[in-house]
Amino acid sequence: MIELTRLNGSPLVINCDLIKYAEAAPDTVLTLITGEKLVVLEACSEVLQRTLAYRAAVLRRAWPEAQSALTAKSACDADQHVRDQAHRASDE
Repeated sequence: MIELTRLNGSPLVINCDLIKYAEAAPDTVLTLITGEKLVVLEACSEVLQRTLAYRAAVLRRAWPEAQSALTAKSACDADQHVRDQAHRASDE
């Protein structure tokens, strides 16, 4: 579960496994696998980062001996994400 913020400022905790896709239109609209749509303040990239952090935390708890590999992978993924964002920004 990840915590997000509704447009009115109230917190919302959502099961990120139910997110079918997220789009910026210009607010972030999450479409769940049920068809329900939620509008949140966080950017799509922030929803992605929180989802990745949640899933990494689940794996660390389920598989403690893999923590160092997961930490290295998370750092590598975060670095790649930053590079991708910078590359997209320079293309615009």
